[in-house]
Amino acid sequence: MEESENVMELRNISFAFTNVSSGEYESMIIGGVSFAAKNGEFVSIIGPSGCGKSTLLRIMAGLIAPRGGKVFYYGNEIKGPTEGISFVFQDFALLPWLTNVENVKLGLSLSGMPDEKQEKVAMQLLDQFGLSGFGRSYPNSLSGGMKQRVGIARAIASQPKLLLMDEPFSALDALTANSLRADVMYMLRSKDISVSSVILVTHNVEEAVELSNSIVVLSDRPSRIKEIVHVDMPYPRNKRSDKFTALTDKIYHLLTK
Repeated sequence: MEESENVMELRNISFAFTNVSSGEYESMIIGGVSFAAKNGEFVSIIGPSGCGKSTLLRIMAGLIAPRGGKVFYYGNEIKGPTEGISFVFQDFALLPWLTNVENVKLGLSLSGMPDEKQEKVAMQLLDQFGLSGFGRSYPNSLSGGMKQRVGIARAIASQPKLLLMDEPFSALDALTANSLRADVMYMLRSKDISVSSVILVTHNVEEAVELSNSIVVLSDRPSRIKEIVHVDMPYPRNKRSDKFTALTDKIYHLLTK
């Protein structure tokens, strides 16, 4: 695939909740959002609380259908969960009755891979994320940061091209979140990992500027795009630089004006 190809494209996406008793649409959340994420790009989506950021991400994953508009993955319309796209949840979403390695193996459950091979791949991923020796433990024995590492390992086990992340660092303390962000950036540069593009939902402006090539700034609901801010800074980014500060100030201004 060419570097210039769009991995994900949204065309005029809208969404509204439905009244269960009447079946009619009410409470418009997303009012028409269009943007594209290119192959190799890290895109963040940021906006006010309740503007539909997480809903938009679930529409991209094929977990829920939009009221209007279409979503495309490498030019093919998404109408449900799609091979090549994986999802990382804010609350880890680990099954407490499964061991950590069994949780990672869930990402391989539809691969047709023999169980022995699944076990080996899952253990290698846990090792890669600094969880060597924790494969036979259960999630309740792990810290929040370790649980999210298991969640990310599970998401990339199926070798996706696109990783969708819903505020994956927001439940973590500052030091753990910084460490995990660094792990994610290292992972994206690794030739052993299939993921080439990430779309991240976040409420943290500094996080978006630290990680992203492009930042989609949404309005309050029904949300529309206020601006797409392109971040032209080399990695790793210096948070104390004038350019970093100017970009964060610009996004804060867009969010609050």
